[in-house]
Amino acid sequence: MKTWLLDTGPLVAYLDAKDQAHSAVAACLDAFVGELCTTDAVIVEAMHFVAAAAHGPRLLADFVEASGLRIFASTQPSQLREAAELVQKYADTPMDFADATLVLLADLLSALDIVTLDRRGFSTYRTVRGKTLRRVLDRV
Repeated sequence: MKTWLLDTGPLVAYLDAKDQAHSAVAACLDAFVGELCTTDAVIVEAMHFVAAAAHGPRLLADFVEASGLRIFASTQPSQLREAAELVQKYADTPMDFADATLVLLADLLSALDIVTLDRRGFSTYRTVRGKTLRRVLDRV
């Protein structure tokens, strides 16, 4: 089964029809057959961005449920340490906590395809094993 990692930007764009990336993200995600995975850090970040919209939080919850999005925990002490090390390593890019958790999840799942709008970051970041993530939206 194909596995894609899901970043905050596309998740928010999918939920907001006024977002300039909405059409491309919606077409990509609606056509996808496989498993979407993300981290709790991405969900928290997305909830922050959609909170201002009247039905934003509910739309996010509905999407998570309807899509079968698998959400992986990223806040255990060892995970925090690994994420902090990545954030420090990529401080000049920069990398935020949610990005770091996705890079770590890529290694955990051996999944390198990521749905992200962050071209600069995810073209620079490497997994702990030195693998490059492949930006799905660049291929559609």
